[in-house]
Parts: sequence; C-alpha cells; structure tokens
Amino acid sequence: MARPSLFGLLLIAPALAMIGALFLYPLGFSLAAAFTDPSGSLSLMHFQKAYELYSTDILFTLFIVVVSTILTGLFSIAIAGILTLSETPWLIAVLRSLYRWPLFIPFIVAAQCMRTFLAKNGLMNNSFVALGLMEPIQATSYLDWRGIIITFVWKQVPFVTLMLAGAMASIDRATIEAGRNLGASRLRVLIELVLPQVAQTLLVGLVLSFVTMLSVLSVPMMVAGSQPTMLTVDMAFRINSYGDYATANALGVVSYLIAGTVAWIYLRHSIRREVQA
Repeated sequence: MARPSLFGLLLIAPALAMIGALFLYPLGFSLAAAFTDPSGSLSLMHFQKAYELYSTDILFTLFIVVVSTILTGLFSIAIAGILTLSETPWLIAVLRSLYRWPLFIPFIVAAQCMRTFLAKNGLMNNSFVALGLMEPIQATSYLDWRGIIITFVWKQVPFVTLMLAGAMASIDRATIEAGRNLGASRLRVLIELVLPQVAQTLLVGLVLSFVTMLSVLSVPMMVAGSQPTMLTVDMAFRINSYGDYATANALGVVSYLIAGTVAWIYLRHSIRREVQA
C-alpha cells in the first residue's frame, strides 16, 4: 500500500511545489512582514499606520465591491430570467449574442474602454448629444467611483449570468409551467420558483465576483485616479513610491480578512444548507 501512496505523492509534487512557491511562501512572508517591526518583534504598528492613512480607502473599497456585487447579482438574475422565461425569440437571441462579450475582455482592456466611453467627451455623452437627449454643456464625466462600479458590473455580469442561466436551464420545466398555469406572472415565477432552486449557484458566482473585484488594480487606477481609491492602488503606491512593503502587507492582510469573511459566510451558508437537506 505504501508504493501507490508514494507514487500518488510524486504525481502531485509539482503542483504542491507550485502552490508552496507561488502562494504559501508569499502569504507567509506578507503575514510576517505585516505583524513585525523593523527589529523583528511582534507589532501592530503597520496596521496602525495603514488605518491612519487609509481607513477611508478601506471603507471606499468595501462600498465599491459590495455595491458592484449587488448590482451584478440583480442584472445577472434579470438577464438569466429573460433567457429562461421570456417568450420573445428575438429578445432572447439578442441577449444571448451580446451578454457574453465582456467575459473575454481583460480588466485592463475594460478599464481603457471605459475611459473613452465614460469621459466627459466620451462616446456615451457624445451619443446622447447627437441624439438630442442632452446639451453639450450638460455632459459630465463618470470617471470616478461610478465609473469603477459600471466597469466592474459590466465585466462580471456575463460570468455570473452564464452560471445562473445554466442552472436555470437545468430546472424541471414542469415546475415553471405549473406556476404559469396557475396564473403567476413571469416575474413571480422567477422570484418564487426559479431563484430558490438556483440560489446556491448565484451565491457561488457572487462570491467569486466579490473576491475578483476586490483584487483588481487596473480598473480603480485607470478609471478613477482621484481619492479616495481602492486598497489595491494603495498597496501599489506604498511599494512603488516609498518601498514600504510592511504597510502594503498590512493592507494586504486587511484584504485577506475581507475576502476570508465573505468565504466564511459562504461556507457557513453551504454547511447549514447541507445539514437542513
């Protein structure tokens, strides 16, 4: 029995080595640097400095990511619901052909696209002016916190929608038809019959989107370069401008805690759901 076990360890050794070298070692180094002072003693001085300098940015990051996650969920539910329940073939065809496009666009490209789309003289405002919907003097720039949220939602909605639409397509159509035959509207069928059956898939997609948006650097840096900003920009600034890895690592630990809290909520919900089942 020892030989198969040794052979199995040898097979997974390259993967374990990659995880250790590229994830576990940097994580351990970051934690050690965040919790020690220059003399090597345990200290919270870097967290105190991070709080004094960037407490507003921590709250701003939470606001941006939470709002973007909620809007991503709402738009994903709406699009997946239309794809599943709509009886208008052309609408389904248009949505199916359009909603996946941002899925294949990197965040840095999405940020550059939004810089030209949401600027004061960008494509959006120029289109509104050309259509007579607004005067040129009324044009305003959305390259601020609104632009970050718009970019995140536009980028993440296809990912969550793809998961959600697949889960909805696997639902027994008899349940949906029964609700429709009893007089329920499509909106009520979506909320009361369909969503409870795909809630776990929706939660997985939103958790993954939350963590992804929390870690993006290019969007807040390129779309909104003003203060307040997100933690990823602060970490890059501390390293590139001051070489202050300790404070940057402290901010990284704060990001770990935020992401870990969301993951803990998801795992607790999943365990509770399995126990009830």
